[in-house]
Amino acid sequence: MRVLIALLAVVVTLAIEWSPSSLPMIAASDAWFRDQTLRFLASDQAENRLALVDIDEASLQRLGPWPWPRDRLADVLEVLLGRYGARAVALDMVLPEPGSAPGDDRLSSLARHAPVVLAQALDYVARPVPLRVGHLAGQDSALPEVPAASASGFVANHAGLREARCIGNIGFVPDSDGVLRHLPLISQFESHRLPSLALALMQCAGTAVAAPTVSPAGFWRLPFARRWSAYTVVGAADLLAENAPDGLLSGRYVVVGSSALGLSDRVATPLSASTAGMLVHGAALTSLLDQQTGQTPTPWPGRFIAALFAILSVGLALAAFPRWSAGRSLALLTLLTLSWLGLAMLLIPRDSAFSPSAPLLSLLILLSIAIPFEWGRSQWESHRLLDMFRHYVAQPVLDELLRNRDKVDPLAPRHLEVTTLISDMEGYASLVEGMPLQEAVDLTRGFLDCLTVPVLAHGGTLDKYTGDGLMAFWGAPLPVSDHADQALDAAQEIRDRVAAFNRKRIAAGQKPVRVRIGIESGLAVAGDLGTPFRSAYTAVGDSVNVASRLQELARDLPHDIVIGATTARLARRHAMRALGGTLLRGRQQPLDIFTLASPAGDNGHSPSTPASI
Repeated sequence: MRVLIALLAVVVTLAIEWSPSSLPMIAASDAWFRDQTLRFLASDQAENRLALVDIDEASLQRLGPWPWPRDRLADVLEVLLGRYGARAVALDMVLPEPGSAPGDDRLSSLARHAPVVLAQALDYVARPVPLRVGHLAGQDSALPEVPAASASGFVANHAGLREARCIGNIGFVPDSDGVLRHLPLISQFESHRLPSLALALMQCAGTAVAAPTVSPAGFWRLPFARRWSAYTVVGAADLLAENAPDGLLSGRYVVVGSSALGLSDRVATPLSASTAGMLVHGAALTSLLDQQTGQTPTPWPGRFIAALFAILSVGLALAAFPRWSAGRSLALLTLLTLSWLGLAMLLIPRDSAFSPSAPLLSLLILLSIAIPFEWGRSQWESHRLLDMFRHYVAQPVLDELLRNRDKVDPLAPRHLEVTTLISDMEGYASLVEGMPLQEAVDLTRGFLDCLTVPVLAHGGTLDKYTGDGLMAFWGAPLPVSDHADQALDAAQEIRDRVAAFNRKRIAAGQKPVRVRIGIESGLAVAGDLGTPFRSAYTAVGDSVNVASRLQELARDLPHDIVIGATTARLARRHAMRALGGTLLRGRQQPLDIFTLASPAGDNGHSPSTPASI
């Protein structure tokens, strides 16, 4: 299941990054994130290579409403090229109808002989009746070999301006949300390949152009690298009055346009909801100049970086989620999300084609599927542990197991050093023979209670009941350093409880019982052992067998507790009495055995059996 979730998360990023058409929701998310990034990264550094002449509201109030006489437009061009020494000038307006003959003649002469770019607007919408206004001009000359946007119609200048040497296209197609993010660098209309206004302006000035990356459809994503405040803007009225500072426009590319609301040449861009069209051409010109001078950021392979980030993130999550809590996993996803957002902000100026949203969607899949899956699995594991250990270990041990289950599987068989305690009632079969059933049940339950409570109270693991006895061990499932002393503590309390149990039986006129306890320490295999039909958490090993033999040996000794040599060596809080060596059944070498040192005044009788018996 984890692998399937991981594959889904990675495939989503790969599919989005390399799909021919993104989902509308993904496209909208990408556009929004790119807009916010561009707005954040846009520079205030002054753009000194170009300037904008604005036919603004103030110019219209001072010089009269639009449309202006063609002589005035010719005056603007001549002042820019003559008085102020502009390098080349572009008119961001189309003149489909003739004006005054002298004015049109001046404009035509300037367009034929001076570095002046006239505009025409190509149409990219498939219409029932194709748009054909004015006389299309321009020629295919030394344009970059890049994909061209296919145009369906045009609005061009009147016939008197068709001989212009430099023509630039100001047509565009906004995105589905109405925001202008792309411009056609080159457009194809019938047999003509026509440059954008910014490209035409550079070519008209004789500037070499390094073409930026365009989409297969021929559209170029504008980087909008500078805020609008970075551009030099001169009012048209101030220009004609020659109020602009000397040298301000010298050697610069100049775009003449209008920001006046009444002229309706305004569009929405990533930097502003209402932007003058000439500013868009200014941004395009800035990008081309940066490209020509090598100032654009070094390209990065955004799609491959996004795919690699998704793969690494999913791999990290796949390794961490099974071991971490839901809170820590959520924190990891938050960190990965913030990391990608930061990386995507670095990528956006360097790659215009990748999807910033794709890795985020992969992380969302991890959030919505992987974390709930791991939480559900954790709950299932908790219930499994509870079911397995609820009746075998003390609650503090169970709590510790639940806290550490992500670090190690407590049910997995492991080699551990344990101390095993095996105990039973001496002569149980003969004692209950002939007893009424309820009295036998009460005897068994009372005796087992004397054995069980101390085992759990001292942190032991109850392996199993053996009819009239039990097997328990310390050191598994949680390794502990003082497992031998814990087992001896439990043995002492078992002996004391059995003694108290006997006092009650004697007071009730019943026979006392004797407990036999064998204890030994050593390496054992502890874990969930068994078959698919039945399994249990248990410990097996030589030390377990020795403990069983010592419990049997206690029948022939006047001591309830018989302790093996390894337990005696490991014990730190208990005094031992050596009982000598003995040869246990099934062993070739004698084994030193011990019991707990008797308290002062002990007369040698088994402490679990009253001396009067």
